[in-house]
Amino acid sequence: MEVRLKLPLLEIAGNWEPNDAERRAAWELYVELITRVSVVPLRADEGLLREALTSLYSLFGTTREILRRHGPEIAEPKRNGQYNFGFLAVAMLNYGMRPLLATWHPILEDWESRRPADRSRRDHERAWDQAPQLRAALDETRLVLTAYAGLLATACGVPNLLGAYPGSRV
Repeated sequence: MEVRLKLPLLEIAGNWEPNDAERRAAWELYVELITRVSVVPLRADEGLLREALTSLYSLFGTTREILRRHGPEIAEPKRNGQYNFGFLAVAMLNYGMRPLLATWHPILEDWESRRPADRSRRDHERAWDQAPQLRAALDETRLVLTAYAGLLATACGVPNLLGAYPGSRV
């Protein structure tokens, strides 16, 4: 199958023919991606930015666990320069998510440290003048991760569960 992913620091274009181990690993990562804020839009009046960053950050541990559990078979070199699950998963972390987290985690942490004791986390976050920029950055990362989710669904041979199912109303 064809792979086309435009990450903030890297563009990936080529082919990937997943083996059985890669399909199983792809399914695990797919389920993690589609059930998080990572691919579901976070409206301005919803959620906390800290929770969104924490959810994204937790994907690092989850992805590492998937890579360890499935072993080197999911990262073996393939003929004709085809991609493998291992490369694609690591690229998602290092080039798709790390730029957002490395930039925004310390900036948000600095703002959070200034929260007065009598102000809720939600109210303090809403008063932050950089919240719209972080939400925009989260949206950009969401588009990258949504593309990954679509690729993983294809690799697994399942319909993309993020889209509306035939006959359903969203």
